[in-house]
Amino acid sequence: MRCVLIQAQGKHFCTGADLDEVKSLRDSVEALERFLATGLAVFRRLEQSPLPVVAAVQGLALAGGLELVLACDVALAAESARLGDQHAQFGLVPGWGGSQRLPRLIGRRRALELMLSARWLDAGEALALGLVNRVVADDDLHGQAVEFCRGLAGRSKPGLALMKQLVDRGLDLPLQEALDLELTLAAPALQSDDVSEGLAAFTEKRAPRFSR
Repeated sequence: MRCVLIQAQGKHFCTGADLDEVKSLRDSVEALERFLATGLAVFRRLEQSPLPVVAAVQGLALAGGLELVLACDVALAAESARLGDQHAQFGLVPGWGGSQRLPRLIGRRRALELMLSARWLDAGEALALGLVNRVVADDDLHGQAVEFCRGLAGRSKPGLALMKQLVDRGLDLPLQEALDLELTLAAPALQSDDVSEGLAAFTEKRAPRFSR
């Protein structure tokens, strides 16, 4: 396996946490913390997976659903998709990473405007802000997502994992330290068997056959 595809069945991608469950936990701070920590841990595992994680978004992706999209590496959206951080509408705050990932992705002012207003974005607005990578026709969403993942399946698995690691670790470092990290990790990676195969394929003008 070289890619993870997340797509919901039915009309909507994800409309967030079950608010009835949230209501049932409000008498206990410990229970609320466990509830939030579980979601944070799941999304963090997606984010830290060595495999590329692709979200295919149809219908609504709101609040916790948006937080799930933010934890993925690539997001494709159907034309009818609507994305938003709906927490403020009900007096809630993000608890599954939205308050941290959203400003890192689109900037502080844009993130705060979306969080404070609780407004929904259509697919075109989400694309313009960088919340999604591509907008496709509703009927083409699954096919386009599968095609994208199949393209990744032809890449070097260690190479893709290292790219994710460099981007994620480097974002939290000053530029020079991030460049030093790239040098430290990229040099030995260029000695891998997959790189040998890739260079051979380039010379022989054929598709590479990377190890599985």
